[in-house]
Amino acid sequence: MDKVMSKKYCIEPGADPHPVVQFLEDKIYDHNSSKTHIDDGSLFSKIVRDENGEIVAGIAGWTWAGISEITQLWVDEGVRKNGVGKMLLEAAELEAKVKGSSTILVRSYSFQAPRFYEKYGFKTVHIVKDFPKGYDYYILSKKIG
Repeated sequence: MDKVMSKKYCIEPGADPHPVVQFLEDKIYDHNSSKTHIDDGSLFSKIVRDENGEIVAGIAGWTWAGISEITQLWVDEGVRKNGVGKMLLEAAELEAKVKGSSTILVRSYSFQAPRFYEKYGFKTVHIVKDFPKGYDYYILSKKIG
């Protein structure tokens, strides 16, 4: 893909989007913190390993300004239905409470786990219908404090 040029600037593709995404997240956090004067943000992650030391589940997210968001929750199909997801949600909720959060947010597609989150007290606050086509995109929230 060619560079797009203007008088002073050019847009170029990044070879690896991961550092670009992290750079942008850091810059947005800096902006938000400077505008709100709230700089208590932190990331969290928890993992579950099997008897061989392999990661079979994990959860990650962030806390900032009295809110927490779970951005990733994954449980290997081989260990689902054994309470591992519940354990991870409880660990994230404890982390959020310790960091002063009163609410946890999470997003999920209809083919993922919105009913799982609802089972543990999350309420659907918005649904984007037919995204992706044939499915829905849920935004859920849970008061914890």
